[in-house]
Amino acid sequence: MKKTSISKQSRFLPFLAVLFMLFGGISALSAQSSKVVKNIVLVHGAFVDGSGYRGVYDILTKKGYNVTVVQNPLTSLADDVQATKDALDKQDGPTILVGHSYGGTVITESGDHPNVAALVYVAAFQLDEGESAVDWAKTEPASPKSGILPPDEKGFLYYDKAKFHAGFCADLPKEQADFMYASQGRFSAAALGAKVTKAPWKTKPSYGIVATQDEAILPSIQRKMYQKGHAKITEIKGSHVVFISHPQEVAEVIIRASKEVK
Repeated sequence: MKKTSISKQSRFLPFLAVLFMLFGGISALSAQSSKVVKNIVLVHGAFVDGSGYRGVYDILTKKGYNVTVVQNPLTSLADDVQATKDALDKQDGPTILVGHSYGGTVITESGDHPNVAALVYVAAFQLDEGESAVDWAKTEPASPKSGILPPDEKGFLYYDKAKFHAGFCADLPKEQADFMYASQGRFSAAALGAKVTKAPWKTKPSYGIVATQDEAILPSIQRKMYQKGHAKITEIKGSHVVFISHPQEVAEVIIRASKEVK
C-alpha cells in the first residue's frame, strides 16, 4: 500500500512543479509591473513659473504619481539647481526629473542626484559638460518672432510684450498669453550663459520632446541636442510652452519614462 501511495504522489510531482513555475512567473511579472517610478519632479524654465505645469500635474496625480513642482528663483543657475536638489532630497526613492526650456540646463546640472532615475527634456536644453544654453542658441539664427530683450541694468532678461504671444506661446489663447506676460518675472542673463559641469544623461535614460512650432528654441536645435544626448525623441506639434498647450502628450512621455526605467 505504501508503494502505491508513493507512486500516486510521484505522478503529481510534475503537475506541482508546473504550478510552482506558473505562480512564480506570475509573481515575477507582478513585481516587474510594480517597478514603476512614482515620483515626478517638474522644473520650469524662463519667463514662466511652476503653475504652467498644472495640466501635467493633474493628469499625473490622477494616475497615482507623486508630483513635486519646483519654483525656480531664476536668479542664477546655482540657485535653481539648489532649489531642484532640495526637491529631490524630499523624494522617497527613484524619481523622473523633468525640465522645460532653460529648465533643461537645471535638470542636467542637478540630474546626478542619486534619486534621479531618468531625465525628460521638454523643448529644453540638453547640454553636455562645458556647454551653456547660449552656446546652443547661437548655433542657428534666432527666429524673427523671438522676443527676448537685452539684459537690463541689473542683468535680468524679460520678454518683449509685442512678441510674447507669437514668439512664446502662439497655441494658447491671447488672454492667457497676456496674463503669462504680466506674470513672467525676471530671469538672470548669467543663468542662460552658465555652463554645466556634468552630463548625467550619459549614464541615465533621457527623453526629449521636440515642440515642432517652437519659436524660442528652434526645433532643429532641439533635435540636434537630443540626438547628441541619445534621448528617446517624441515630436509634438506645439509652441515653446507645449507642456501647457499639450499636457496629455507631455504627460504620456513622462509616464513612459516612469515605466521603462530598470
